[in-house]
Amino acid sequence: MKRLSIVALAAGAMALSLAGCGSDKSGESNSLKQAGTTTTARTLSPVASSAPAAAPIQPPANAPTSATAAKKTAAPAGAATTCGDFRDLTDDAERQVIDQVLAANPGSFLDGSPNVALGTAKLACLATAYANTPVAVAIRVAPK
Repeated sequence: MKRLSIVALAAGAMALSLAGCGSDKSGESNSLKQAGTTTTARTLSPVASSAPAAAPIQPPANAPTSATAAKKTAAPAGAATTCGDFRDLTDDAERQVIDQVLAANPGSFLDGSPNVALGTAKLACLATAYANTPVAVAIRVAPK
């Protein structure tokens, strides 16, 4: 279906471009036997918009100036950190929590891969269903 519409669009564009390549004189026929005339192709220019440019949208005067809350810098106890708390941490604090989680759960499939564990925790903790779930459980290094 997509190919058919693309072919139809291309055929329409080619028909429009060929329609614009005729001679400028309406009374004469387009023939190769006309010796003294030369034909030139017309170039199509983009259609200029008659509507004036819209003004940029300004935020309301009573809008809050800070869109995000300040992140926490202190890392809570690693294995007990919930995903809701994990989302509010800075990058350094998140890394500390993941290091603590991996240290508390040796032999997990993420052991020795702190960057993978950090990325997994960031993705898993985006889900609102995991807000009260410990990070170690969310990234499946600890049993429920």
